[in-house]
Amino acid sequence: MTKDNTILEVKNLSVAFGGRTVVENVSYSLQRGMTLGIVGESGSGKSVSSLALMGLLPKQATVTGVANLGDTNLLALDEEGFRNIRGHRISMIFQEPMTSLNPVQKCGAQVLEMMKAHSDLRPPTFDLKERVIALFKEVLLPRPEKIFDSYPHELSGGQKQRVMIAMALVNNPDILIADEPTTALDVTVQKTILDLLKQLQRKHGTAVIFITHDLGVISQIADDILVMYRGHVVEQGSADDILHHPQQPYTQGLLACRPPLDERPRRLPTVEDFLNGANGLDGQDESHSAQIAHSPQQPLISVRDLSVTYTLRRSLFGKPLQTLKGVDGVSFDIMEGETLGLVGESGCGKTTLGRALLRLIDHSSGSVSYRGRTLDTLSAREMRALRPKLQIIFQDPYSSLNPRITIGDAIAEPQKVHGKGDREQVISLMEQVGLQPDWYSRYPHELSGGQRQRVCIARALILQPELVVCDESVSALDVSVQAQVLNLLNDLKEQYRFTYLFITHDLSVVHYMADRIMVMQKGKVVESGTPDDLFTHPQTDYTRTLLDAIPRID
Repeated sequence: MTKDNTILEVKNLSVAFGGRTVVENVSYSLQRGMTLGIVGESGSGKSVSSLALMGLLPKQATVTGVANLGDTNLLALDEEGFRNIRGHRISMIFQEPMTSLNPVQKCGAQVLEMMKAHSDLRPPTFDLKERVIALFKEVLLPRPEKIFDSYPHELSGGQKQRVMIAMALVNNPDILIADEPTTALDVTVQKTILDLLKQLQRKHGTAVIFITHDLGVISQIADDILVMYRGHVVEQGSADDILHHPQQPYTQGLLACRPPLDERPRRLPTVEDFLNGANGLDGQDESHSAQIAHSPQQPLISVRDLSVTYTLRRSLFGKPLQTLKGVDGVSFDIMEGETLGLVGESGCGKTTLGRALLRLIDHSSGSVSYRGRTLDTLSAREMRALRPKLQIIFQDPYSSLNPRITIGDAIAEPQKVHGKGDREQVISLMEQVGLQPDWYSRYPHELSGGQRQRVCIARALILQPELVVCDESVSALDVSVQAQVLNLLNDLKEQYRFTYLFITHDLSVVHYMADRIMVMQKGKVVESGTPDDLFTHPQTDYTRTLLDAIPRID
């Protein structure tokens, strides 16, 4: 690639907050039509360095260095200059779509707003609406006409992320910064989005900065890779060199943290193992399968013919005219002490099933029993008394934490609700999930996305429940912290005999974690079995499609 193809030149980019430097002397070149992958742990400076290019850092941030987009130094622009560039020459897909979309504005209108902000287009017309709907189809949004007129809270996490992707692509930008754009997506849609980004590059010569913690994803899209650790670039080079011949222990650790598909080790290695010279977890002779092997006889949860029906359209007098079955006649047992994995594409009913199981939403038919007690017949008071035994870790950490409550108080809140309170237990659990004790008084906005998710995990475990529904509980975590949390969940399971319903789109994670796996499609369970049987001998075409879409480092 010649110098003439350089579209962005970053030199000695540094960012500081209140005298504390969080990004220091980052330099790289971005070529037209190429993809630069930026990887590293949560808090390494990946997102901050890219937000600086967009002029989206807080006013108290001190940014130095040079970032030349053609003849324009981005770091020297004022707010008006950035407004002329953002969404037009540079666009960004943000990590958390729920906090990036306007909750009181319909999804289609938000994309139209971006389209009109950088053109001389008249107010929305039928033709413009059709362009947005076509783009929604391109990013594989189901029922795009319906989603055009839907509010963000009416969509699943994966669907909201695809609306954000459509918004970022609508003006065909020169540079697309993708900050964890596939984190909330299932593997099949993730593969489609990666293919879409490649197609966009071929068609328009778009350059992409792709930020992610998933090196499997990076291997599918990046031409060059930059590895960041604590605000510094520790290694950079071609994707082939970084993925197959890493020179730094930190990079080696990131690669080793990914759950393998060909084995199930007792514990996953972490970055710290490599930084401390342990070189992984050599000498382990006990497999994860052996660790979790048991013969449970007693069902903790029994689900029979469970259905959840949503009303999509009503008549003038409130009569349902159009309905959708989110869960359709599902039956299964969760045995005491086991981990049941639940996988499937976004919108298949996984989260709906998990919430209906805990009576967080109503089901239209069927029953759920806990230790033989039918939950449907319990009063609100009886159900509240049972809540300490049945907990959930939600998918979106930001929207499930109160922004006005410190993280220590958020973790302790379930204790207070149920007449308990132990600050030392809170601090101990914070340390277990990788949060520093002196963060007790911090607020959610002061933490990264991965750190906020660890707060949610601690809050769900503080009452030592019997059943924990993990709804994409590690999807927002970088691979090293993900490995720590998965090890933690297994340690706690072994220590306290927790039972997990583990909902995820990451098949490598569910292969590592689960004793059994159920595959859902369009509200129904289409296949179930042990991880090894399901991965080696899938019985349905749908399961084979999911497996084929798993990103692998060849």
